[in-house]
Amino acid sequence: MRQSVAPSRISHAASLASQANNAAATSRLQEKKKEFEAVAALERASALFLKRIEGLADDCEVMADAGQVHGQVLEQWPLMFQSLSLFLNCREQHLADPSDDTIPLTGERLVRVPLDELQADALKQS
Repeated sequence: MRQSVAPSRISHAASLASQANNAAATSRLQEKKKEFEAVAALERASALFLKRIEGLADDCEVMADAGQVHGQVLEQWPLMFQSLSLFLNCREQHLADPSDDTIPLTGERLVRVPLDELQADALKQS
């Protein structure tokens, strides 16, 4: 008696279906790998962007500190001009009345520096 070819056909069909499933799974795996690589590239780009933004933030903080220092310096200019004006007035008075030798022409004067206040301000800022 001759054996039937039907079981081998079923086996052949199952092997074709299995190969089709493997091809689909391989294709899906390749797509997932590409998706993973894209997400990893996005993560690297985001980390680089974060570092750049943090650098900009640091630069802004430095500029803000510099602005405060500039403000403090500019705050002193009126006092500087006031001192200069006093010196020039004294010099003009001395030139008008040369017999008065008590006022030195060089602008040298004793100045009292409030060290206690400066040290207290320095401690408050620290």
